[in-house]
Amino acid sequence: MKCPYCGVPESSVLESRDSFDQTSIRRRRECAKCGKRFTTFERVEGVDLIVIKKDGEREPFDRDKIRKGLMKATWKRPLTIDEIELCIDEIERKLRLKTTKEVKSWEIGNLVMNRLKKLDPVSYMLFATVYRDIHSIDEFDRELQKVKSAITEDEEK
Repeated sequence: MKCPYCGVPESSVLESRDSFDQTSIRRRRECAKCGKRFTTFERVEGVDLIVIKKDGEREPFDRDKIRKGLMKATWKRPLTIDEIELCIDEIERKLRLKTTKEVKSWEIGNLVMNRLKKLDPVSYMLFATVYRDIHSIDEFDRELQKVKSAITEDEEK
């Protein structure tokens, strides 16, 4: 594994552990040259998923796109990188359980939104503003009211 700091390919594994859902292994490594530590994740390559975009274009599934969207939505919010990775793992697992290799982009968006709504309603609103293409205060307020009523229903249960 190449060191992200100095580029040397030699590193030693200090610690290995399974992820929460046991779909990947987290490895803590130390560079043989510079001594800096970094973390890697190892996961089994699954069936290649194809994402069908709104315009009909097809492209390979990319975990990094979900990660980037979640990182933007959770910027300065109280979610850890591990919680974000767990969210991505859960979304990918649900997609891979489908009977087809093709998935529509809106399905991925809905999975992200549903997960964010449970994790952090503020992050959900930030993501929804972009994903649902909210352009006015009225649209934002309608979405906010939906979130508030969902939270109230959950608290009453």
